[in-house]
Parts: sequence; structure tokens; C-alpha cells
Amino acid sequence: MSDDKTMTTSAGAPIADNQNSMTAGPRGPVLMQDYQLIEKLAHQNRERIPERVVHAKGWGAYGTLRITGDISKYTRAKALQPGAETPLILRFSTVAGELGAADAERDVRGFAIKFYTEEGNWDLVGNNTPVFFVRDPLKFPDFIHTQKRHPRTNLRSATAMWDFWSLSPESLHQVTILMSDRGLPVAPMFMNGYGSHTYSFWNDSGERYWVKFHFKTRQGHKVYTNEEAEQVIGRTRESYQEELFGAIERGEYPQWTVQVQIMPETDAEKTPYNPFDLTKVWPHGDYPPIEIGVLELNRNPDNYFAEIEQVAMSPSNIVPGIGHSPDKMLQARVFSYADAHRYRLGTHYEALPVNAPKCPVHHYHKDGQMNFFGHKSTSADAYYEPNSFGGPKEDPSVKEPPLKISGVADRYNHREGNDDFSQPRALFNLFDEGQKRRLFANIAAAMGGVPDEIVERQCKLFDQVHPEYGAGVRAAVAAGKQERPAAISAAE
Repeated sequence: MSDDKTMTTSAGAPIADNQNSMTAGPRGPVLMQDYQLIEKLAHQNRERIPERVVHAKGWGAYGTLRITGDISKYTRAKALQPGAETPLILRFSTVAGELGAADAERDVRGFAIKFYTEEGNWDLVGNNTPVFFVRDPLKFPDFIHTQKRHPRTNLRSATAMWDFWSLSPESLHQVTILMSDRGLPVAPMFMNGYGSHTYSFWNDSGERYWVKFHFKTRQGHKVYTNEEAEQVIGRTRESYQEELFGAIERGEYPQWTVQVQIMPETDAEKTPYNPFDLTKVWPHGDYPPIEIGVLELNRNPDNYFAEIEQVAMSPSNIVPGIGHSPDKMLQARVFSYADAHRYRLGTHYEALPVNAPKCPVHHYHKDGQMNFFGHKSTSADAYYEPNSFGGPKEDPSVKEPPLKISGVADRYNHREGNDDFSQPRALFNLFDEGQKRRLFANIAAAMGGVPDEIVERQCKLFDQVHPEYGAGVRAAVAAGKQERPAAISAAE
């Protein structure tokens, strides 16, 4: 056929034979001059890159953010102005699971979005929960260690997990969500997303507002029980990939309603809770969610590795009109996410097609491994700044206004004095009897094999949330212990 393509080496030379190695005779040996064999083997040896330390297993797609509301008085960001439509890529993930983990495991889900705006890339790196396990980044590496394999057994350790949580009361809110019905969504389109951190908006007048982002699923919430998930995993370990990819291929494009909570800058000094604490939510009665638009996923990637495995989001990517906050976890992630990508993908990871902005890019970053974009300044002599040769210059008009808050950063710097029980209590009180029963059972199942003293320490924290909480977990743990010996005897 006229449109047949000739196979080539990576340097473009045509290949005559891709079925047989070059040998010295009919029975060998293989010749070292068989550069095509060496190239294929060498490339295969380098097909893998380090998996993400967290959020390793993921699923993603392209889509659009369409703004239907008007929050122009709060932010100058062009992507958030009425009528704006911005292309995006969204990656869902599990936190603890490795690349080969099953999709339908009880875990927090990542909900990370890269918006390709006309002012540069804006990345919103969040989860399917509005809070997290810890409020201080100094504790984050230790927490993640408890979610990974024990160095001696090379197995996941329930003891490590509950030992850490039982010594960290701030984890109660997230633990309650994780062990509730919503801790095991059926597929990515059936869960909410949250920016989780507190970010900020600022407008042309130099006014700043604190903001929380919410993405509410329009498909409704669908969740598995532990027993249902076990059945799914027995059939397939790729249920999320199958569901998301299949829905988009069928034209069933998932959507989320986009909402923001907005707090005036000085209100941060008045709230009874720290509004920058990642273990806390802002009560909707105090700061009602404002609907601003719709996020839709409508295109699958053409190559999973190039576009989902190599997509690299970081909260350091913001645009004029959007800023950070004194949230300690956010401040650390501004560094750690970009640093993780430089390690995994290379110094120039943001020049990869999936990460490259759609707007013009001008900077003075130089050399290093895999610099494939060259020098893009207007003059070969303009390779530093400031210069006299027409190179790109700073733009003072996009400078953020200064923070006006005082004392907030010190109000809740330490664990002592924080109320880690009121918000989990409010959540627990929303559960009906069936939801509470499943919560207790899920926790008891996750505590299998955990030493009694750690179980009791955790239950004492549950007692402080609500007496029924601690009592329910104790009863479920006791019932589980009675069932296990019977199961062992039956097996024997």
C-alpha cells in the first residue's frame, strides 16, 4: 500500500530485517556490530522510570474547565473569568498503592489538575477528601512510611499505620472519612475532588481572599463495601482504568460542578479554627460554596506513559490572580512536588509535551540533561538577566499584593491547643446507623493483627470524638477476633 511506513532506527535509518539478529554464521554467535539489536535491548532496559513515591497508580484524561459564574471581583485570573474555557488534564490516583496495586482498594484518591491557561499552567493538586492526615509537613515523610512496606517483612503494616494514627490526633478527621462509605469509590467519576489546601485569590485592586476549591461529581456518589471490592479485585485489578477509559470512549463524558469557598483576608484572624490547617474544613454555613463552572473530561490520552505517567503537577504552578497561603503543608509541597518531578523526569520536565504550557515561554534556564528546546530568547546574546540585548524581562504588573494578616501563622503552629475532635464529631453525627456500623466494621477489618495497646490507644481518641465511636469500634474488633478462630478451625 502507498501509505506503508518503513521502520527505522531512532536516528531515522531504514531497517532491513527486524526478525533476525545479525550473526557470524547460521548458528551464531551474535555480532556486536548488530547496532539494531543493541539499540532495542538498550531502550528496553530504560523503559521504566522511578514510580512516584506516593500516588503511583493513576488514571487520567483531558477535558475542559468552563466558567459560568462571575467571581471577577475576587480574582484577575483569566481562566476564572465569566465565559472562559480552559483545556486541562486530570490525573486521579491512589495514595499508598504501588504501580501494580489494585484500583479498588480503600485509600485516599488523588485529584490533580493541570490547567493550560493563556497566562501559563495552573496546577491544582488535591484529593477526593477536603482534609488530610497531618497538618505539618515535618510529619509527612513519616506518615508515608507507614503506608508503604515494612523494611524487614516487605509487607504493608497495619500496626505501623494505626500506631502512627493513634499518636497523631489530627488524623482523626481523615481517618473517619477514609473508613466511611466514601473511602472506596467505585470509579473516578463517582467521587468529589477538592483542592484541600487553602489557596488565595487576588484582584486588580490588590485585595486578597482565601479560597477553597470543590469539584462535586455530577454522576452521583457510588461506593463499594470491602466485600464488594474484594469481588471486583478478584475479577480485575484495573477497574478504574476500565471505567474511566471506557466511559470517555463511549462518549459518556464525566462532569463535576466547580465551587469555591471564599474568605476575606482578615477573617483568618477571627475564626475559632486555623483556616490554613489541612486537617480542617471551613463550615459551609460560614463560607457558603459558590458555583462557578463545570469541569468535563472528554478525551482519552493517546499514550498512557507519555501523557499520564509523565504528567507532572505542582502547586508551585500558579498564575496571576491565584496565590498560596500560610498553609504549612502547601508551603512544603510547593517545593517537594516540583523537586520530585525533577528527580523522576529530569531537569526540563516541564518542556515535555504533556507538561508544556500552551502560551509562549521565555526563561533563562540553561543546559542540563535533555535540554531539547534550546535557547529561545530573542537574541543569542541574551542568555542572562538583566541584559541589553532584548531578552525577556520581568513584569511588575503581575506582582502579588503583600499578606496583611498578623499572628495567624503562630496561632496554631503546634499540635497543642488544636481541637482535633469537633470536626470529626460533626461528621460522625451526620452518619446514620448503617453508615456507623460499616465505619466500625471497616476500622476493625483494618486493625487485624494490630497489638491491643495500639488499638485501645486509637479507641480512646475515638471516645473523644464521640463515646459511641469508640464503643462501636471496640465491639467490632472484639467480634472480629471471635470470628477469626472459627474461620481458622473451619479451614483446618
